[in-house]
Parts: sequence; C-alpha cells; structure tokens
Amino acid sequence: MGPIARRTVLIGAGALAGGLLTRTVMRDDRPEGSVFPAEPMAGEGDILNDASLLSPTRVAAHFTLSNDQREALVTSLQAELAQARSAGRPVVVSAARHSMGGQSLVANGSVVTLDKGWLEADTQNRTCRVSAGMRWSEVIARLDAIGFSPKVMQSNNDFGVASTFSVNAHGWPVPWSAFGSTVRSILLMLASGELVTCSRTENTELFNLAMGGYGLIGAIVELEMEIVANRNLEPTFERLPGDQFGKRFVEVLKSDPTIEMAYGRLDVTIGSFFDEALLITYRPTADQSQLPAASGSGIVSHVAAKIFRAQLQSDRVKTLRWAMETTIGPSMASGLATRNSLMNEPAVTLDDGDPTRTDILHEYFVSPDRFADFVTACRDIIPSSYQELLNVTLRFVDTDRDSVLAYATEPRIAAVMLFSQEMTVRGEGDMARMTSALIERVLEIGGTYYLPYRPHARPDQFVRGYGRTAEFAAAKRRLDPDLLFRNGLWDNYIAAL
Repeated sequence: MGPIARRTVLIGAGALAGGLLTRTVMRDDRPEGSVFPAEPMAGEGDILNDASLLSPTRVAAHFTLSNDQREALVTSLQAELAQARSAGRPVVVSAARHSMGGQSLVANGSVVTLDKGWLEADTQNRTCRVSAGMRWSEVIARLDAIGFSPKVMQSNNDFGVASTFSVNAHGWPVPWSAFGSTVRSILLMLASGELVTCSRTENTELFNLAMGGYGLIGAIVELEMEIVANRNLEPTFERLPGDQFGKRFVEVLKSDPTIEMAYGRLDVTIGSFFDEALLITYRPTADQSQLPAASGSGIVSHVAAKIFRAQLQSDRVKTLRWAMETTIGPSMASGLATRNSLMNEPAVTLDDGDPTRTDILHEYFVSPDRFADFVTACRDIIPSSYQELLNVTLRFVDTDRDSVLAYATEPRIAAVMLFSQEMTVRGEGDMARMTSALIERVLEIGGTYYLPYRPHARPDQFVRGYGRTAEFAAAKRRLDPDLLFRNGLWDNYIAAL
C-alpha cells in the first residue's frame, strides 16, 4: 500500500485546514429552519464566498493575477491598488480563500486573487524564493523533483504560500513553530505601492505585523523560506488516555529529536468522547536510497471519505472509524512515506458535496500542561451543542517569537476540530453559542483560539486571546491611514479598537 493510502486509512480529514458576530446571529428574526446565509442584496459586482460557504459577499471588482514573472506581478498589483485607491474602494489580496469568516473578503471592495508564479531554489543554503500566489501542491512538485521539501507547511496542499504566512499556519512537521518561523524574508507591497523587503533584521516591524496579519499590512509578492531534505519516513503509533495526550506529546518530542513529523487524534464517539487518543510519529528510515515521487491518494481517499461522511449522526460508524485508526490503520502501516507525500493531499478530498451542510473548522491552542482541562471543557460543551464533530487532529506548535498577533506565546498543543454544520439559522445559532462557550473555557485555562475561522468570538474574547491587538491596530492605522487593506477580520473586530 502506498504512503498516501496509509495516511488516508488513518482518515486524513483531520488535517483539513480554515462574517457575522454572535450578536448578529442571535438577532436574526428568520425562522430557525430557514436557509443560512441569505444572499447579499441585489447590486452590481460579483458575489464571492470562502471555504465556509457562509460568507457570501458582493464585491465591486475581482481580479486574478497569474503572472509568472516577479516584475510583471509587481506592475499588475501596483495598478490594481492604484485603481482601488482612486475609486475609494478597500482591497483584499488572497489566494484560495480557505478562511471561513470573511478574512479574505470585503464588501464592495476589490478582491485580488493571486495564482501561479515562480520558485527559485538555493539548495546550498537550503532556502527557496516563492511567489505569493503559488499553491503548496506546485511547491511540493518542484521541490520534490530536486530532493527537497518545505520545512514547515500546512497539512494540505491547496493553499497559497503567502496566505499561509498571513495566517501563520502550521502542520505536522516538528518541533518548530508555525510556517512564519521558517520564513527568512518577504517582499511586501505597502498601500502606497512601495515595495519593501522585510525580515528579522530589515523592516522588522513590518515583518512581525505581516506574519499572522491577515493581509492587513500589505500585499506579499514573494517569500524566502527554508527547505529541508525530502526523506523516507516510517510511522509509529501509541494509544493512550485522551487527557494525557498533551504531556505525552511533548515528552516524546523532547526525548527523540529524530522525529520529523507528528500528530494525534481523539476519539469522538459519544459513548467515549475524548477518552482515548492516538499519537502518530514519523522518523527517517535507515534506507534513503530511493525516494518515490510525491503523489496523491487516489481511490483510497474516496473510500475513506465515504466512511468519514457516514459518521454523520451515527455513533456506530464513529466507533468503526476509531477502530480503523487505532487498530486497522497501524497494522497496515509497514511501508514508507516521504515527507512530501504526507503533505501532498488537498483539503477538497473529503468534501461531502451536500448542499444543505458545510464543514466548519475550529482550532484551539493550549499549554500541554492544561490539555486535560481542555478535554474536560470539550466534554462539558460539545456533546450537548447539537453540532456534529467528525474529527480532531492534535499538533505541536513551538513558541512564536515574532508575530504581533501570535497564538503560540508559549509551546502549545493545537486542537483542530472539524464539524459538519447544518446551513440553517438554527445551525448557525447553535454553532455560535458553542464556539463562544469553548473560547471562554480555553481563555480561562490560558489558551487561545485561531482567527481564520468563523467570527463567533465576542470582541472581548478576541482582545483577551490576542493581547497585542491594540498595538496591531495602531500600527495598521499609522502604516495604512486610508485603510486601503481591509477584510472581515478588521471590520468585525479590530476596527473598533
């Protein structure tokens, strides 16, 4: 069985990565069973949406820039910014719009989609320069051909590279912090159209604001990022009590520096909710003489998708899936997988295709020492929420020492949760209440939540979770006084500060 097939047997949907405020949802006077969301009011311009399918937004203009030369992209982007500035319109620059709460959209504004581009590898210094809109699938394909791999990237391959930096996403590679920690520099276009190089030693303030800054500081044109050798890896599996996962995960990583990738799962069956966890670690094999080309999972992923989707409202299937992950999957995992193959899976693989439901991600970051408290909070809130939790993936994220809007101010366990939500007013209201309750409990134990997802946090929860928000807002107004770069995150939360 090929490497991706084993990943899919382990049900890789947990690796899928991420506006109305709660108070707005609660005021909706439509019947609870009404379809949510309503379409935007009639008007001119395209209606765009994001991965949630719950953020339909009418925009004044939408442009796709597919330049594969740096100079051409710079010229085109400067022209679009100048046009928007002249028309008095805000701008969002994005790639695949995998956010879920309008972070890549702005009403009545200009949306610029970056696509394709260039990659220039420096294998001697183990870095490469990548255009902002290039998708990770293409990055993997090009690096794979020369025996290299991204040092850190998201666990799916259909996102844009600059977008990953802008949300400072993370994945399975360990023991580092998020992707931003492996970025050496960025080429950033400011609201004025000026192009500046930013790094930890040059224009440092801009670098730290743009990392995890959701495109509000400027438009990224290019990134210089670190790469590592692509290698054959072999998995090991450890089954343990769910509330002990946090401390054990850190203990294993500290005791064995040969581990290159690692993640965990939690049992989501109602009868044993979060009682058990599975820790999966990947180490290099002794034989690195042959590296198979990175490939997708093919038909096996579709079989896994059917099992994954059958979990909906079926505890029996959830029990079967947990057995597959903890017993059947490990027994089949005797072969090799390369770093690149493990990350070369699109988020769309497990799309349900149901027009009445949508997949919604949550993510929470807690100290390993407080992970048991997090498990208790989830047990108290999720089973009674009327929401369908299908998967939890657990990852390690080391301290983020750079970004102003940092979620990992210390080493964290990241819990990525995938829910299937009914697209009704009732479903949205239930999700909003549950999300706010979970965020509150996580904040109480010193953790925080991730910003690319649904904007159901209260404004005070946002400020408590991200203690440097006021600093970010002040810098944004100083650097972009006309607020040319705007999006749902700014409008919903930061603009009021």
